[in-house]
Amino acid sequence: MVHRMPLWLKLVGVLAVGAMPWFTQSVWPLAVTTIVLVGIVLAARLPGRRLVRSMRGLLPVLVVLLAFQWWSRDVAYAVRVVLGIVNAFVAAGILTATTPVTDLLDGVVRAARPLRRVVDPEVVALTLGVVVRSVPWVAGSFSSVRESARARGLDRDPRAVVVPTVVHVVAFARSTGEALAARGLTDPADDEDAPGPDGPGASSRSPD
Repeated sequence: MVHRMPLWLKLVGVLAVGAMPWFTQSVWPLAVTTIVLVGIVLAARLPGRRLVRSMRGLLPVLVVLLAFQWWSRDVAYAVRVVLGIVNAFVAAGILTATTPVTDLLDGVVRAARPLRRVVDPEVVALTLGVVVRSVPWVAGSFSSVRESARARGLDRDPRAVVVPTVVHVVAFARSTGEALAARGLTDPADDEDAPGPDGPGASSRSPD
């Protein structure tokens, strides 16, 4: 049922969860929201280990934030702040885990259509699509380079990891740009405004 929910309903839920700490003065609504989100994770049959792993990276920030808010305000306020961040993090994870990337991109295009005079919705969708494709590729490239450096006993040398990763990323960016240009998906304004043999904007083709 969670996977079949429309995108707009999931977005409304994420926004409501994110805005809840601003409109409640008690910890209990946030705690109930946390329980509901855990129930949604179980109902959607999402891998709990992945959620726990992602929360580990956020845990040091939450601990520091909890201590600071406790010191500057009080424990109730600190718990509210931390629970609000955790709930927003989990809600956003549910959204991305239960919604296909194509549906997310289509939703972005529909949301950008009212701003057509400012930005091209198709360009926005193309940019996000490239980002979505690039992030896991870069992460995989870094992981493979690190494993290769570890096999050579150079895993503690930053140059052995950073330099090859940067080279791979630059090569990937160049190949992606060439693929977009070959399909005519880049901005043609540069070609149209480039000066030809007869002056700016003139065509380089001879008349028939």
